[in-house]
Amino acid sequence: MPPVSEEPAEYRAIYNDTLAARDLRHVWHPCTQMHDHETLPPIPIRRARGVWLEDFDGRRYLDAISSWWTNLFGHTEPRISAAVARQAGELEHVLLAGFTHEPAIKLAETLCRLAPPGLTRCFYADNGSAAIEVALKMAFHYWQNVGKPAKRRFLTLSNSYHGETLGALAVGNVELYKQIYQPLLLDVITVPSPDCYHRAAGESWAAYSTRLFEPMEQALAAHAGELAAVIVEPLVQCAGSMRMYDAAYLRLLREACDRHGVLLIADEIAVGFGRTGTLFACEQAGITPDFLCLSKGLTGGYLPLSAVLTDERIYDAFYAEYSTLRAFLHSHSYTGNALACAAALATLDIFATEPVLERNRTLAAHMARRAAPLADHPHVAEVRQCGMILAIEMVRDKPTRTPYDWRERRGRLLYRHALGHGVLLRPIGEVVYFMPPYVITPDEIDLMVDVAATGIDVACA
Repeated sequence: MPPVSEEPAEYRAIYNDTLAARDLRHVWHPCTQMHDHETLPPIPIRRARGVWLEDFDGRRYLDAISSWWTNLFGHTEPRISAAVARQAGELEHVLLAGFTHEPAIKLAETLCRLAPPGLTRCFYADNGSAAIEVALKMAFHYWQNVGKPAKRRFLTLSNSYHGETLGALAVGNVELYKQIYQPLLLDVITVPSPDCYHRAAGESWAAYSTRLFEPMEQALAAHAGELAAVIVEPLVQCAGSMRMYDAAYLRLLREACDRHGVLLIADEIAVGFGRTGTLFACEQAGITPDFLCLSKGLTGGYLPLSAVLTDERIYDAFYAEYSTLRAFLHSHSYTGNALACAAALATLDIFATEPVLERNRTLAAHMARRAAPLADHPHVAEVRQCGMILAIEMVRDKPTRTPYDWRERRGRLLYRHALGHGVLLRPIGEVVYFMPPYVITPDEIDLMVDVAATGIDVACA
């Protein structure tokens, strides 16, 4: 981390406060009740390096959540920064309609090579929600093109989250985000999630996830004629309180979708690029979805970019003379942006040249050991983990798993405590989670867990 600025501390503190005040006059922050900033102003960040953020007062914060799950190899990673700088000196952007450039081509080639077998086509978009919109439209449009117009609905899991645009919101199921917009949304079919938090005592993750496939099988059988696709977040429902399930469910789902003639969309926007222990979560089930949606870690946390990978069968259904009006006329101004593609290529090169997944297994094991004692806390119902994602569920009553009243905002108490101790944790409700950059050290994991542990004591007092 760079040294603290040489300006006087009082000057830096004033600058912190001044920037926060300027921010609140004009900036409307995402996923935020702005009234909260009356008591906890936004923190202006001056610079960052590795897992550390630094404000203008020289205070440092360990980014335990990878800045909303985007950062893989630390802030201001020299190789990614250099790649973006080189690209900026050559080509910053050109429309990808009628034109192309090498970073977009090379990235598509690389993603198709790394992805589960059979995914050979790459469609770029700007962000995760946009990728979901692309996949939904492409799945719907595919069936129109092959002469099955009745297949226009989508099947999703309870507690799922796929983004904030209207199509993505419709196929999600977290009511906090969705309820107010319900009149604007598609009518989807929802079945219970295989979320293993609800398994019986002594029941394995695999057994529970297999048992919970029955409602999915029934829905597919009943609605196959009208279903365009099933959409799931493989292994971890991240915004749905980091709830997790076993890969057995995905294997059953792939087989059932094939049997019933329904497409499968895998939303790996949050769980892709090593978060679950493999490069893509679908690998753990040995399956290939019909659509693989990627974003967040794709550029190492540098720039917005997303990609939807699909296969030749889907691509061929759109390939025809223009007069047939079968083309996929979906676009974004910054589709395949050269700077973002350069960042993504540098990110993937780190995977190619370093034993990232092997190191992650060591880090994940250390995180598991350090967090394991929290399972005995009187207000912790479960400590669960999938690769480099670990979650701790706080409850009012442990034996019955009675949750806290959401209006008590226990997670916010923990968030404030952690900031005061130099760690950025952003609980989802009463679920504390770690999803750190892959360059975190064992000592930094210790700090992260220790602060979370004392924060749980404070929040549950």
